[in-house]
Order: sequence, then C-alpha cells, then structure tokens
Amino acid sequence: MAIKRRVDETAGRSAVREWAQTEPGQAKISRPVLAMAVRYLLEELASRAEGNSVEVRVPPFGVTQCIAGPRHTRGTPPNVVEMPAELWLLLATGRTYWSEAQQTGQLHASGLRADLSAHLPLIEYP
Repeated sequence: MAIKRRVDETAGRSAVREWAQTEPGQAKISRPVLAMAVRYLLEELASRAEGNSVEVRVPPFGVTQCIAGPRHTRGTPPNVVEMPAELWLLLATGRTYWSEAQQTGQLHASGLRADLSAHLPLIEYP
C-alpha cells in the first residue's frame, strides 16, 4: 500500500536541493524550507521501506513509521529513531553514514529494527 504524500514531490525535491546547496558558514535556509525538506525525505523513507515497526522522529518537523514488522499502536514504540533535522538531511542525502551519525551522540536509535542504514541514502548529493 503506497503512502499518501502530504508534501508535493517537486516542492520537496526543490527544498532538499536548496538545503544541499547551502555551504557551511553561509546563511541558513529558512525554517519552512528546512521543514519541507525534512518532511519530504521522511515521506520518501516511508514509501521505500513501507511498514509500521519503526518510528522515525525529526523534531519539531516530522515523524513517520516505516520498515515491515509488527505494528505498534499504544505508548512508546519499541523501535524508535530520533535525530535533529540537520543530521536527518545529512543521512538521507548520503553526506554522512549511519555509523558516523551514531558517533555524534545526536542519533538515538532503540530497538531491534531501529538501524536504518540499509535504507539510506534516499537521494545522493555530493
């Protein structure tokens, strides 16, 4: 079953491209563009790794469920991945790897299915 996208694909790709073209030290992108890039890539993950066994959280911008397995419906899910927006975008675009992200202390992953490395990157930007 395909997910229903809330973020327009063209606008989402444009937001990711705008984020990817921002060099470190330059002015940051606007919050709405950052939010759109994060949400678009969360939707992309959910469409490629369909399921409900892992909850991926990128506060305050979005959350999605992905990866096939047992569905969780109440309380804190047993498989949770949480990280800041910048780290999510780095992972989703191939600018950093899962193992490197874990070493930053900003990636929190718990549960047997919480390793997303097999599903990343979603889009590659140099």
